[in-house]
Amino acid sequence: MNALERLAATIQSRKGTDPDTSWTAKLLSKGPEKCAEKFGEEAVEAIIEAVRGDPERLVSEAADTLYHLLVMLAARDLTLTDVLAELERREGRSGIEEKAARGQ
Repeated sequence: MNALERLAATIQSRKGTDPDTSWTAKLLSKGPEKCAEKFGEEAVEAIIEAVRGDPERLVSEAADTLYHLLVMLAARDLTLTDVLAELERREGRSGIEEKAARGQ
């Protein structure tokens, strides 16, 4: 199990626990919309660091973004496994082909 899988498992284990004892439980208790908002904030911060060009800050913000993505998924009862299954489904298919199949 890699760090991302361990993080996803930890987030899942925090669902329904006391929000006063866990930051993750606190986020989840605020509902999917708040979790999505936090993910968006972190994604924007990662974009800003990508533009600025500071590799250490970008790595830090990318880690925050991944955490908040997993929390957002958990808030909607989805998992890292669900996302990985979708990536596997798309594997070997060009991005152009994938977008065309979705009508985009």
